[in-house]
This record gives sequence, structure tokens and C-alpha cells, in this order.
Amino acid sequence: MYVCGITPYDATHLGHAATYLSFDLVHRFLSLSGRSVRFIENVTDIDDPLFERANRDGVEWSQLGEEQVDLFRSDMSALRVLPPNSFESVSEAMPQIISLVQRLIESGMTYPLGSDIYLDGSKMDGYRDLPMSMDEAIELFANRGGDPSRVGKRHPLDPLLWRESSAGEPSWQASFGSGRPGWHIECNAIAMGLIDEKDLDDGEVSGGSRKWVIDLQGGGSDLFFPHHFMTALQARAILNREFAQHFVHAGMIGYQGAKMSKSLGNLVFVSRLTASGVDPMAIRIALMLGHYRSDREWSDQLLAQGEELLNRLRRVLGRQAVPDYQDLINEIIADIANDLDTPSALSKLDSYLEKALDGDESINPGSLSRFLDALLGLAV
Repeated sequence: MYVCGITPYDATHLGHAATYLSFDLVHRFLSLSGRSVRFIENVTDIDDPLFERANRDGVEWSQLGEEQVDLFRSDMSALRVLPPNSFESVSEAMPQIISLVQRLIESGMTYPLGSDIYLDGSKMDGYRDLPMSMDEAIELFANRGGDPSRVGKRHPLDPLLWRESSAGEPSWQASFGSGRPGWHIECNAIAMGLIDEKDLDDGEVSGGSRKWVIDLQGGGSDLFFPHHFMTALQARAILNREFAQHFVHAGMIGYQGAKMSKSLGNLVFVSRLTASGVDPMAIRIALMLGHYRSDREWSDQLLAQGEELLNRLRRVLGRQAVPDYQDLINEIIADIANDLDTPSALSKLDSYLEKALDGDESINPGSLSRFLDALLGLAV
């Protein structure tokens, strides 16, 4: 599984936390189900917002990136989000990125525009299966980092593979010109750079080869288009395979009536909540009270619900004996297997806790505590 990581120019807010918590649950469930999971996550440390903030604050972009990655890791650790097997930055992956761009150029799938290089989507009829109308796609592309109106492009949606760096930005040398990569090719390179292409011919689909590079690509729902669409398009151009078997997207977290965003100034940061004394496990529970795919609102009331459930859980698990919980464990497993239905799982847990506070005591709670930690990440 490959999950698109942060652009490290600001602290981790609850929108980030909800996304990475969602894929932590996927990671935990697959691992506990007996699957061997290779979990890859990137850091987009070559991107305009990072350069702009570093320039504003008068610091090196690399220093700012390192500081924010350290804070992100600290926040994820506090929230009990298991680390990926591979956590690679775009700057670290530059040799793989340059290699992929070179490969696409040699295959005739690109075209130059000034000093920049674009993928030619028409070479494979790449926009035939858009998930929306062309007009909607072009508008979204423009709003999410694309350049559909650039004069000279063969198609408005053609993704940028390599660009000339602006003054003050980092630049890398390549046979096709110095510069830095476009956004989408970075994820292709990081995921594919950690996979032996020969292994793709030993997959588990009919015919003896995998039709996809990775099993799951994940991220926030704002990455559905254009980012994940473009990584899929580029994988077909490079390998004539789908990039992922499953594309999974987590919903957005809103606050004060709008999606959390830096431009609106309505961000709620994990580090500030924990510094104020909020228990990270209460934050984790509060985020799981909503379904991972749904857009939902953060509020003080939601956090209070998380704190109340956490307090009841600690009271019950702190006892010497509690009512039998095997049925509860089976029901929670079934809920998580059902598209990560954490609202249902937590509702059943809450009902059990209410009964346990007044019910018969017959069994040690140790196994329940270990189960909740392993599957839901609730360390109490």
C-alpha cells in the first residue's frame, strides 16, 4: 500500500490526522489478518508551498522540511499511527524520478514546452475515461496545481513531468535539462522505485502477471483528481499496467463550517491540542466516531464524546474482571472488515462499556485491552 504523504511546510492538522489514521486502520487490519503488508509513504518536500513559506520565513527549504517532518512524526506517534516500512522524500527519490522521466522521453510519450516536459496523454487516449466531464476536470485541474490554460500544451490536462526551477529553488541535473519534477511523477517514482519490476510478472492474476503495480493507493479525497488519476495515467504510459488495484480516499475534516485549510485560517493542530493537555487517544477516538470516507466536522462536542468514551474504557479496563467480551471482539472485527466502519465498532464498544460498569465480572480484561490496541490503536 502506498499513501500520499505530507508537504512539510506546516504542522499536522486534524485533516491530516484523519487521513493517516484511516490508513493506519487499513494497515493494522491487513497485518492482523495475516497479510504481509509493505507500506510506503512519501514526503513531498519539493513543492511550491514549502518554498514559499521558507522564503517568507528566511530559512532554507530543507531545514523547514526537516523540522516539519519531525513534528509530523511526533504527532503520528502520539496518535498511535504505525510508521510505514518506507518513508521517502521526493528529494531522496530524485534518481528514480529522473530515470522515469528519461524512460518516458525515450518511449516517445512526452513533448517539450520550452524547458519543461509534459506527458502526451493523447498517445494512449488517456482522457477517454475521465470520472467527470471535461469542463469539470479542467476546472479541478486548475484549482489543484495544474496548468490547463498554458499556451502550447497539446491537451489542457497533460501533466507536467519536469520543469525548469525558478530562481532560489533547488535544481537537479538531468540529461534532458536541469530543473525539478512535476507533482504526480514523484509518487510513481517512489512507489515503483521500491518494487522490483520483475516481481510484477509473478503476480496472482490469471495469465501469471499482475495487472497493477501496487495493491492500494491512498490519500485524502482531494487527491482523487487530478493526482491519483495522473499517477494512474503515467503508470500506464511507463509499464502498460494500472498503478493500483484499489484507490482509497479519506473524507475531509471541516471546522467552523468549512474544510480545514491554511487559506481560511481554520486549522486545528494536533500538537497544539496535545500541548494543551488533550489526550491523543481522545483525539483518535473522536476522529473514528465518523466514517473515514465521509466529510465531517470537528468540534469541541466531538472531542468531548471521545474523552467520555476513553474515560469509560479506562474505568472498565482498570478492573480485575469484566463481563465476557468475545462477542464484542468478533463484532468489532466484522465492522472494521466492512469498509472500516469505526462508528459502528465504537458504538458497540460503548454499549459494552455501559453494561460492564454494572455487569457481572467473569474474565480478565487483558485480552480485550490488547485487541483494542492492536486493531484500533487504542492504548489505554
